[in-house]
Amino acid sequence: MATDPRPPTKFSPKPPSSDGDGNHIHNEILLGLPPKESEMLFPKLELVRLMTHHVLHEPGDSLKSAYFCDSGLVSILSVFPDGKSVEVGLVGKEGFIGVPLVAGFRTAATRAIAQIEATAFRVNSETLVGILRQCLTLERRLQQFAQVMAMQTTQIAACNRLHEVNERLARWLLMSSTGLDRIPCR
Repeated sequence: MATDPRPPTKFSPKPPSSDGDGNHIHNEILLGLPPKESEMLFPKLELVRLMTHHVLHEPGDSLKSAYFCDSGLVSILSVFPDGKSVEVGLVGKEGFIGVPLVAGFRTAATRAIAQIEATAFRVNSETLVGILRQCLTLERRLQQFAQVMAMQTTQIAACNRLHEVNERLARWLLMSSTGLDRIPCR
């Protein structure tokens, strides 16, 4: 009788790739959660469809919800008193809308608007803040995403200052079609 010479391996279940309602999840933050945290958060998520130009929040708005983008793109805009705006960030399936909540703020400083038709998993802000206290991986991943957004904002500012419109368009097209946090500005 032959025995298997390999040592037994521990089985760790993969977090589910769909929410409690059977909606498939593509958001990289949600997919990276351990099972225990997924079990706490996923039942609190609601899949929403965002049409192009749908505004998630305006500067000064109280953040009642946060969004884990699942498809499409959401632009983050800095809005000036005269109504003009400039894009300072772009969020896709790698990201999250509601970063101020992670730092303990309840008010938006920017406008978030669907740039391309999108889907997102929405969670009530109070629920999210409560869950963050118990979900250390989620909290860490959202903090890391906040840092990525800060780096993206500085990169976009540099590109907007130093490059002509064709180069800026090329950067935006690359960001919208690939990993948003990996596009260099040259």
